[in-house]
Amino acid sequence: MGLEQLIADCKKNDTKAQEQLYKLFAAKFFGVCLKYSGNYAEAEDNLQDGFLIVFNKIDQFNFKGSFEGWAKRIMINNALQRYRSGVRFLEIVNEDVADEETLELDDENISLDFLMGIIQELPERYRLVFNLYVLDDYSHKEIAEMLDITTGTTKSNLARARQILKEKIDIHTGKKVPSAK
Repeated sequence: MGLEQLIADCKKNDTKAQEQLYKLFAAKFFGVCLKYSGNYAEAEDNLQDGFLIVFNKIDQFNFKGSFEGWAKRIMINNALQRYRSGVRFLEIVNEDVADEETLELDDENISLDFLMGIIQELPERYRLVFNLYVLDDYSHKEIAEMLDITTGTTKSNLARARQILKEKIDIHTGKKVPSAK
């Protein structure tokens, strides 16, 4: 059965089609949810809630653009909604923070698992902005609107996330000795 037929059947509340659609996209969307969740259990909750929203709003999908992109945005917005209700972002007045600074990864001994692990360890406000900007390619303006913060705050949170990640990478690669606390 093709994706278009599967979606059409889901629009008719066909539970078997919903199950198939879930199985088709669950692993990929779980990765998305994990990026925006504090832990594995929360990511599972966000995935389940996200799919409920997808199935409730599937009538709004009109086959303009990809279904995967449409559903991914729902997953991200659902996860961010949880944060909006509890996480407070550090408001920064200085809007002159450079947003084009990049992490230099010249050491090939850094695994993807290590990188994803240190990204997951970032404080929530930094992780959200980092993931939205770097991994999901949202603009600072879009992020500010999604999180109800200023663009200056998104830029400063991104800069701080990059700084933290660089320090952890430098420690991991031996370029920097961990500071005693």
